[in-house]
Amino acid sequence: MDTIDEKIIAELTRNARISHSELAGKVLLSRNAVRQRIERLERQGHIAGYTIVRAGHDTGDAVSALVLVHRQDRMRGGDVLAALKRIPEVVICEILSGDFDIMVRLEAASLERVRSIWEDIAKMPGVRDTVTALTLSSVVNRPRGERNTRNTTPTG
Repeated sequence: MDTIDEKIIAELTRNARISHSELAGKVLLSRNAVRQRIERLERQGHIAGYTIVRAGHDTGDAVSALVLVHRQDRMRGGDVLAALKRIPEVVICEILSGDFDIMVRLEAASLERVRSIWEDIAKMPGVRDTVTALTLSSVVNRPRGERNTRNTTPTG
């Protein structure tokens, strides 16, 4: 990986949805050269499924938080969902039954960024209230393919 690859990864980390054309302008390459570099970074495992994976960097540096959202109108709150989809740090967004309407899981680079996102969510038209909890530690975090595996071997 060279300095241009590092710049590409830095830009994708800031905005994973940036177009190849815009990215090319930021790193001073052609759009085709950027596309080829991104494909190579994917093959080498630095970019995996729109998630930046940096060798030697512990992903534990991310600050994780849960934001529980009350909407003004549960049935007509589609604008809130659309706005949440546009926030790159939102890794899970689920509609809930019960007291809260939406559960959002954030993974951000800093506590300051979590605070900023929380403020943005609280100001959204259609949001009545929020409750936020920071993740202190992760006890279980299973990949989807391993969630339903149980030891089904008879014990005699």
